[in-house]
Amino acid sequence: MSTVERPSIPPPACEELSFGLKAGGLRLRAKTILPPGTSLTGTRPALVFLHEGLGSITQWRNFPMALACATRLPALVYDRRGHGKSEPQPRPLPPSFLEDEAFQRLPEVLAACGIEAPILVGHSDGATIALLHASRYPGVALGVIAEAAHPFVEARCIQGIWRTLAAFETTELRERLRYHHGDQVDGMFYGWSDVWLSPAFRDWTMVPLLQAIQCPVLAIQGERDEYATPDQVRAILQGVSGPAERLLLRGCGHVPHFQARELVLSGMTRFIDAIVARHSSGAG
Repeated sequence: MSTVERPSIPPPACEELSFGLKAGGLRLRAKTILPPGTSLTGTRPALVFLHEGLGSITQWRNFPMALACATRLPALVYDRRGHGKSEPQPRPLPPSFLEDEAFQRLPEVLAACGIEAPILVGHSDGATIALLHASRYPGVALGVIAEAAHPFVEARCIQGIWRTLAAFETTELRERLRYHHGDQVDGMFYGWSDVWLSPAFRDWTMVPLLQAIQCPVLAIQGERDEYATPDQVRAILQGVSGPAERLLLRGCGHVPHFQARELVLSGMTRFIDAIVARHSSGAG
C-alpha cells in the first residue's frame, strides 16, 4: 500500500515592527521581532540585541530575525543614542560611556518595553555593555552572549581603532556608515573614536566587576579579531562567578555573526535553549 507524503509546512513568519521608543526621556529607534504566540512583556525570556560601537539596528542585517526564529523567542533590537535613527548624542562622550549605557540607559529601555527576563546578545561595545549590566544587576539577565567583548583596553584594540579612523577619513567607509546613521554619522564616529583613543580611557577595565556576574555567559571571538586578542575571552571566563563557555572561531575577524554565521547561530541557539529550559523548570 503506497502512502502519500504530506508536504512540510514552514512555520509562520515572525512579526517584525519598527517603532519609536521613549526611555528615560530619550527618543530611540527600536524594532521588535515576535515569533507566533510571543510577547516582549512579562517574565518569559526575550532576546535583547546590543550593537557595536559604530552599529545600529540595520547593521545587524537579518541576524536577529534568524536567532529569534531559531530560538522561538521574542527579540528587541534598538539604536543607542547617537546611532541610527535615535536622537543625537552630545560630544564628547565621557570615559564612563559604557557604564552609563549599562547601568542607566539599558535598564530604562528594558523597563519601557516591559522586559523582565532578558537574554542579552551584545557585539563589541554592546557585549561589554551586556557584561557591565549583568555585573550591576545580577538578578535581571538570564544570560549574556558576549561577542567580541572588551572587558579591558589592550594595544590591539587601539591599533585597530586608529586604522578605522584612517579608513573613515580616506575611504568610502564614511559614506557606508552614513547609510545607517544619516547626518549624525560624524558625531557618532568621532564620539566613539575620540573616547577610545583618549588617554583618560587607556587604562579602562571592568575586569574587577566580572566576579559579580552570576548568570551563564557565552564568550565568542574570532581568532583574527582586528580589535582584540584571546586574552579578552580568557579574562571573561576566569573572572565571572557563574557558568561560562567560549566559542573561538578560526579564520574569523571582529564580526563572527557574519563571518562564521552558521557556527555562531548554532552556538547561540544551543546556549539560549539551555537557558530557556532551565528558566522554565524554575532552576534559575
